[in-house]
Amino acid sequence: MPVLIFFVAVWYLSLFCQTFFQHRYAAHGAFSMNKGWERFFFILAWITQGSSYLSPRAYAIMHRMHHAYADTDKDPHSPAYSSNFFSMMWRTRMYYAGIFDGSIPVEERFTRNVPDWPAFDRWANSSLSRLIWMALYTAFFIAYATSPWQYLLLPLIYAMCPLHGVIINWYAHKYGYINFRLRNTSKNLFHVDVLMLGEAYHNNHHKMPSDVNFGKRKHELDPIYPIILLFNRLGIIRIHKQAPVKSKSPEDLSSVAQKEKEEAVW
Repeated sequence: MPVLIFFVAVWYLSLFCQTFFQHRYAAHGAFSMNKGWERFFFILAWITQGSSYLSPRAYAIMHRMHHAYADTDKDPHSPAYSSNFFSMMWRTRMYYAGIFDGSIPVEERFTRNVPDWPAFDRWANSSLSRLIWMALYTAFFIAYATSPWQYLLLPLIYAMCPLHGVIINWYAHKYGYINFRLRNTSKNLFHVDVLMLGEAYHNNHHKMPSDVNFGKRKHELDPIYPIILLFNRLGIIRIHKQAPVKSKSPEDLSSVAQKEKEEAVW
């Protein structure tokens, strides 16, 4: 039981930081926060994501590229250019590493206003940091695992953030339903999203990237949206004015989306 509780806690806590901080804040600027809170969430992301920590700067740039080049050969992660999700994960890893170390040229538009803490990222993204976290996870399993089968969860914890990423970037571009007809394959993976904290409403998100609420229909409950409203009320963040559902999002970096005619399906 302790191992299962630990797995669920790592799943949701790491995913919370990914969707709230790296995705909605760093990549899309859906809300703002001061430097102190920004650094707090840098540290919180490292603690909750551990061995699979994602640099907010590298993640934001890569995700902006995904929106700009969705389902083209320049997309860092598209099922259209990978034969299986393992090859897509490797392609994503290469893009992420290249952006992080500067070996991949990045257009200036993708780097505007991204959060950056170079000294901390060098440590949090280092092999040593990842190995320390993996050792801590392994020690926990040795102390509390009650069955050899529970050790099958350990590799998933090691690579938790990539696991979250492949669920959306592979399956939500192949399966699901759509609310908006777009010129990409994004779909809403679940009618009620309980596993991905709003991230499964991927078609909605590609329509309105900077909207703080990823759910658009009555049954589409985004668990992070009330937390964002609470943080806004507490003064931790400041929500930007949201565009109407039919409007283009000013934060949408997709050159294709600026030209296409989109419409709601419902």
